[in-house]
Parts: sequence; structure tokens; C-alpha cells
Amino acid sequence: MTPPLRPTAVINIVGLTPSLIGEHTPRLKAFRDRNALARLREPFPAVTCTSQATMLTGLEPTGHGVVANGWYFKDTAETRFWQQSNALIQGEKVYDTLKARHSQFTCAKMFWWYNMYSGADWSATPRPHYPADGRKVFDIYTHPRELRDALVNELGEFPFHSFWGPGAGLPSSAWIAKSARWIQRYKQPTLNLVYLPHLDYSLQQHGPGAPQIAAELKAIDGVAGDLIEDLEKQGVRVLVVSEYGITKVTRHVHPNRVLRRAGLLEVRRSVDWELLDCGGSAAFAVSDHQICHIYVKDKARIAEVAALFEKEPGTKRIITGEARAAWGLNHDRAGDVILMAEPDSWYTYYFWEDDALAPDFARCVDIHRKPGYDPVELFLDPEIPLVKAKMGWTLLKKKAGFRYYMDVIPLTPSLVKGSHGTPVEDPAEAPLVIGDAALLGGATEFPMTAVRDLIMRSVEG
Repeated sequence: MTPPLRPTAVINIVGLTPSLIGEHTPRLKAFRDRNALARLREPFPAVTCTSQATMLTGLEPTGHGVVANGWYFKDTAETRFWQQSNALIQGEKVYDTLKARHSQFTCAKMFWWYNMYSGADWSATPRPHYPADGRKVFDIYTHPRELRDALVNELGEFPFHSFWGPGAGLPSSAWIAKSARWIQRYKQPTLNLVYLPHLDYSLQQHGPGAPQIAAELKAIDGVAGDLIEDLEKQGVRVLVVSEYGITKVTRHVHPNRVLRRAGLLEVRRSVDWELLDCGGSAAFAVSDHQICHIYVKDKARIAEVAALFEKEPGTKRIITGEARAAWGLNHDRAGDVILMAEPDSWYTYYFWEDDALAPDFARCVDIHRKPGYDPVELFLDPEIPLVKAKMGWTLLKKKAGFRYYMDVIPLTPSLVKGSHGTPVEDPAEAPLVIGDAALLGGATEFPMTAVRDLIMRSVEG
């Protein structure tokens, strides 16, 4: 007779590190104290999509292909970030393995990335609608389709405004936690994957150690504490993980401007602004927090491009050739030259020299059109008088069905106080796993690739 599977939930509290568990997180501290904690050695880059793919496949980026939160799609000469198709993760995911081994196994994937068309039985993820008139209508995508209405009827509309942008905050994580509690109660998945991003926002906005962080820790502790308590009452074993540690940053680098000044980067004039011409450039950069993938058209010029950054402040390591394999990034999607930032620095996507020529989307929350990650989207432009009143008027136009232009994001990278991507050295500031002491087996450190095996052993043990 096949032994029963153990219901398991993996709660991903983004940005949580051992040093942040203490007086401001009494419930997480209590959970840690009755279990065990181990450091996770993050992959490079230590960013959301890469870390999650690493946990679910047990592979480095060389194997699963998720080399950052976005990369250059060579067939279409386009840079794309925050894609949702699960097919982009190469390698077998843990829920596919468990489903093949156990006919009774089921999985819920609540807001983990690459959420669409996965092997999960139930899933939910942010997914706006884009009508032909240019509007953006907030919504979520679920599988099966009827799950969307069930969640909204029970919990209300997903607070999309708090999932990213200047309004990013606790409501989205609280909603996700409630959705995970609902799915466990009514669908009883064997494996429940839950993504709680709240802490990530405040750490990027204010930086580790800032006075504002205490309140944010208390907030996520309450949400996570309620979720853990409810899951454990339902007989679910809980694992808490995090994706990376966030470091305080005081400077930034503009790799595309370096390449432009060297005559390698091309732009196209469009209406009243400039656009990056990836396909027409001899070299261009795709920046994502503390990693930068530089794609070089003529491979004979790789050394020339790398040399441009040898004396550029803010770069810790320049990775090319065989060294890409040593860093787990020997994949066709990765750049020909890969930059790793110093812990106190991060990379912008900016390619224009004059802010008057910045593309129209640069001053908006626009995660798909920008050719790189932009943490400045967490801030409102302090130079705009009555900026919140402007936002309110713009939202009224949106609700009335008119097209609108929410250009309230500054072009001021110095506002960003925290970043990640470069693996941290201090174990107290590293990502973690907290779980049953017998499951962790006394280990104080695991590579992030080992999370897949921990999940397997929890479910099957």
C-alpha cells in the first residue's frame, strides 16, 4: 500500500534573512524556534525568477535557463521582462515530478512566477487586460478559470495597485496569503506554493536598517503568522523560504550609456523620444538589479566590450567565456559579457543621455516595455507638484473609460536604497529556509538547488 503524502506549504517571504527575525517578528521567531533554520546559498543572479526556478527544478540557470527576471529574445530582437509562461523554465519542476510519481498528488501555485500553463492543479497570478483603446485593466489569471471568480467573491478584487509601483505594500501580500488559506481549506493541495513579496518593496525603497523597516517587518509577520497558524491547524507542514538578501546601495551604474559613448549602442528616434534599438546595436545591456547581461553582436569584440567596464566604478566582477559556466550562467539566453555589481551598487537600464529624450514609458510603471528592471517605479516623482492629486485625476479619467498617461515616476536612480542580485557573504544577511528540524537534518546551509529535494522529502516523508 502506498503511504499517504504529507501536505506541505512553501511560503516564500521575499527578502527575509536571519538578521531580520527578532523583536519585530515575534511569530516568525516562534516558528523558527520550534523548527530549524539554515542559510540558502543563492544562485547568481539572486533575483526572483532565477531563485524560484532554481528552487523548483534543483538546477542552476545553466540548466533551467532563467538567467534573470528578463533577457534578450534573439529571434525577435526584443527584451522581455516578467513573462508568465511556465514553458520558459527548462528542466522538470518539482510538482511535475511528484505528479508523475503519485497519482493522488496535487499542487497549488499561488502567485509564484512563471505561473501560467504550469503543471499545477490550481494557480493564480497578476494578469491585466489591455483593451485596444490603450487602457490597462487590472485582474488576475487563474487556473482553472472559475477559480478567479471564487477567489474574488470570497476575498474581493485583488489589490493590484499594491503589488508593484509607488503604492506597493501589504494589501497584495495579505490578499495572496488569504487566497492560499482558502485554497488549502477548500481544495486541499498536497503542495501549496505561496509568494509574499511585501518585505521586498520596503527594503528596496528604504534600505536595510532604515527606521521604516521595523513597521514593515511587523506587518509581514502578522500576515505570515496567520497563514502559518491556519495551515498548521489543517495538518500542513510549513517551510518558509526566501529568495535573496537585500543590501544597502549608495550608487548606480548606467551600462547602456557606457556602451553608447563607446559607439556600440544604437537608438531610434520615435515621436519625441529615443528607443533602444537592440537588433541594430553592436552591444547593449539588459540590467536587472545587480546583474547586467551585455549582448555583443560580433563575438570577436567581447573582450573590447568587457574592457569598457574594468575601470567603471560599481562593478565587482566581469564574467565572460568559460567563466560563465563557473557562475552557473552558461546558457544561450545569458549575455556575452555579464556584470556583477558591488554590494553597494546596482545597474539601471537607462540608455538616453538627455532626460528630455527619455521614452514616454520611462516615467510610468511599465514593467514589460522597459528594456530592464526599474526599481525607481517604487517612487513618485518629488518634482511634480501635488503628484497624488494628479494621480487621482488620472484615475478618474481611467474609471470614466478614457485613455490615460500616468507619468509620475521620477528618473532619479539615487532614490533606490536597497538592491540584490550579487550573492551576499554574511550568512545573517542571506536567504533562508526554516522547517522541521528532522527534515533539515542538522544542516546549517544548503545551496538553493536543494530546496527541490527538501520539498520532495517533505511531501513523501
